[in-house]
Amino acid sequence: MVQNATLVDHPLIQHKLSLMRDEETQSAVFRQLLREISTLLVYEVLWDLPLKTKKIKTPLEEFDAPVIAGKKLVFVSILRAGNGLLDGMLDLVPLAKVGHIGLYRDPQTLKAVEYYLKLPEDIGKRQVIAVDPMLATANSASAALTRLKEAGATNIKFVCLLSAPEGIEALSGAHPDVPIYTAAIDSHLNDHGYIVPGLGDAGDRMYGTK
Repeated sequence: MVQNATLVDHPLIQHKLSLMRDEETQSAVFRQLLREISTLLVYEVLWDLPLKTKKIKTPLEEFDAPVIAGKKLVFVSILRAGNGLLDGMLDLVPLAKVGHIGLYRDPQTLKAVEYYLKLPEDIGKRQVIAVDPMLATANSASAALTRLKEAGATNIKFVCLLSAPEGIEALSGAHPDVPIYTAAIDSHLNDHGYIVPGLGDAGDRMYGTK
């Protein structure tokens, strides 16, 4: 663990991430790899879900079986690239509710600008998993977490594919109560606020827009 961040460095994740980093990897393969990694990440993120018992009958006998207790989850995608992580998580937890926060990074100031917000009304009663592939400057992530708290969310985790030390430090400072889960902590940010060595712009590589 680094500061408030947990590094999920399973060999399968690292292998798939290396394939994603390769500039020759095409968009369709990139999206599929991201989906697969997100399923592996959410397994680690949800290890502490509370359980209760429910009486069921197997072919042999009745017994008290463990099931998830209380309200279920809500996954919140920070648009647009967050949807790449969202798909794999829903593969594992299909009954989770979904929210969206639309943010883009101003190219001059690198500050986050909000353009869309749609969240479940009962978000304050649910475990919230906010997702965005890249934690670079943390401006977008920090703005998204602030909006979630304003909407009533109190139990939040942040999940990303790649992070920079600067982003982890900034997000931990702004939201010290929100644990960060990441598949890799790269070297640094360049002058344009991109993670190095990174993988480029996740949204562009997902959708072939650049």
